Amino acid sequence: MGRQDTFDGLSEFLAIARRQSVRKAALDLEVTPGAVSQALQKLERRLGAPLFHRTTRRISLTEAGETLLAKIAPAAQLIETSLEETLQSSNEPSGTLKLVVERLALPHVIEPILPVFREAWPNVKIDITVSNKHDDFIAGGYDAGILIGSYIAKEMIAVKLSPPFKWAVFGSPDYFRKNGRPQVPSDLARHQCIRYRRPGKGDIYRWEFLEDGQTVSIEPSGALTVNDGKLMQNLASQGLGLIYSSTFHASGKIAECQLEPVLLDYSPGSDGLFLYFTKTAQNLPKLRAFIDACSQLRRPLAA
Repeated sequence: MGRQDTFDGLSEFLAIARRQSVRKAALDLEVTPGAVSQALQKLERRLGAPLFHRTTRRISLTEAGETLLAKIAPAAQLIETSLEETLQSSNEPSGTLKLVVERLALPHVIEPILPVFREAWPNVKIDITVSNKHDDFIAGGYDAGILIGSYIAKEMIAVKLSPPFKWAVFGSPDYFRKNGRPQVPSDLARHQCIRYRRPGKGDIYRWEFLEDGQTVSIEPSGALTVNDGKLMQNLASQGLGLIYSSTFHASGKIAECQLEPVLLDYSPGSDGLFLYFTKTAQNLPKLRAFIDACSQLRRPLAA
């Protein structure tokens, strides 16, 4: 029997973990599902432990699988990035730019920048995943992400894309006429609030304020709970309650006089929308080209 290659089955394992599907992993690797399953089974026999729970409807990592993924995913991304850097040594942007993007960035960044970027760099393919959950950045093999700054991991390099914005409470003019305006955070107990359940986490988003130099966190009370930011804004603009959002998120509704901010003096601080990436990815020509395009976009956003 020939010598066992240390890396046998790892590409298949990473693809299944990323896609949570043998069939989708096979499409990514351009092989048959049977070949992917066989490679995984050989890897599991070699390690002496199952790496996935399998049912007829879904596949998920076992504890052993989660441990293996946590250890090899960063190394796999480093290898992939190194190969791409070598491949792109001519400094000509090419390949596929994989992005994971906060939904807020779609109208403000992605939609205005893509036509210009594609015209400038037609050889660069773009793969965009729209998600507010970026915990799987490394395992997902992304080159860069776009997210609100306070949620970005400290080890990442970040480039600001938006002007600073503040967090505040918003309501419609009609709601304020009928119910008055809260003057301090504690007044919210007497108001109808629209609660936001965070996708992927399942908890209710707490409203944060800065009062007398101390951070105050309030779980809002109200009859309506949603897990979609756009729906939350639409309901608030109809006068159904108050919401907690940023001046950037709500800028469209503010401009249309459908929402008005209150408690701005108690805002916990300013934030912004950022493009972020790892140190190992920052020299990729395709990413540098996208960063340059984003820098062109920043000027009108900041105006």
